[in-house]
Amino acid sequence: MKCLRIFVALIATLMAAGWAPAQTPRDVEFTAADGTSLKGTWYAAKAGGKSAPAVMLLHMCNTDRKSWAPVAEQLSAAGINALAVDNRGFGESGGPRAANASAEVQQQLAEKWPGDFDTEFAWMLQQPGVDRNRIGAGGGSCGVNNAVQLARRHPEIRALVLLAGQTDAGGLNYLRQNAWIPLFTAAAADDEYSTEAPQLMQWTAELTGNPRNRFVGFKDGRHGTEIFGPHPELPKEIVAFYVDALEKYPASASAKFTPKKTAAGTFWVAASQPGGAARAAQIFHDERRRDPHAEVFPESMLNALAYQRLQSVGITMGGANPPASSGGGASPQQTAQAKQDALVLFKLNAEAFPNSANAQDSLADGYLANGQNAEALAADQKCLELLPNDNSQTDQFKQALREAAEAKVAKLKGSAGS
Repeated sequence: MKCLRIFVALIATLMAAGWAPAQTPRDVEFTAADGTSLKGTWYAAKAGGKSAPAVMLLHMCNTDRKSWAPVAEQLSAAGINALAVDNRGFGESGGPRAANASAEVQQQLAEKWPGDFDTEFAWMLQQPGVDRNRIGAGGGSCGVNNAVQLARRHPEIRALVLLAGQTDAGGLNYLRQNAWIPLFTAAAADDEYSTEAPQLMQWTAELTGNPRNRFVGFKDGRHGTEIFGPHPELPKEIVAFYVDALEKYPASASAKFTPKKTAAGTFWVAASQPGGAARAAQIFHDERRRDPHAEVFPESMLNALAYQRLQSVGITMGGANPPASSGGGASPQQTAQAKQDALVLFKLNAEAFPNSANAQDSLADGYLANGQNAEALAADQKCLELLPNDNSQTDQFKQALREAAEAKVAKLKGSAGS
């Protein structure tokens, strides 16, 4: 009995000094709007009798929620709640298994994710002790766009961790328009899915100009949360970022800060505006004159922006995609401007990445949209020349690119001979 009293007194003393027993993670279940069972793990902040921040963690599309455990466990120990969830079709969540599903089924699964995440996010905010004014999110690979889109839908989110992935144009515009949100990005040079992963993540961190943004690059570690294995320092750095952004100095839209002027941000603002492609090209060339190796934009992002410019006036085409079709209600002037902007951006990408077969194939589409068939033929022939030595893409993508380029070359040669 005496020993029990001594133990109780010791626990009371430790808790008074700020120590708290570790919380045991617990698995939780959610019910999606269509009745599908979704699973997650809740890592409650260490007991302390006060409200605490919370972070929602979204996994890559080749893992499950367990991949975030090194971060979630340390967040809990640092006094921050964490919720890691299995996407529909992954781990213990319901739905067709994504890994074995057709492309059509995978798309259907992805279309359900936003509603699923919203259900899980609402549950997280309702947990006892969660401070709704100090919320963060994190994502790896496909989870990057999922996390950014979650933030677009939920203004409670005030800090983002993004690992080896990209968001779409809408997501980029959201980050740029909400530059007060601090970003932590990371990637490894040996990423098996993207040779430009480090450049992409560094560019994302530089895009908004927030001085609190941080990029961490690694020579090895493979893809996204896989980096946690060989680099246990990364989860520690992520936790330190969340502690700073949500506990020590909580990020706020009303807080004043002076954004850093970066080439990435200046270029993207110009490139994103109708009629701004020429200005963007000037910014790029100015930067290259100052530094011949300056990386002002990632190839994939500029490629996507150029195609988006065409799609904005009802033109869809590109690479392994269907040929052009027009419409969409745009005026002749808007259509002409969009075509010219896209061509300038495609040319810029091919100039910045001269060994990229995909950049040449996309340039061919830009020429086709502007009715320049001879130039399109030359660009796709260049694409086929570069393809054997282009190691920036997977074999599957290269095969699709080869088939698309060869089909366009054959069609263009046939048109020229008729």
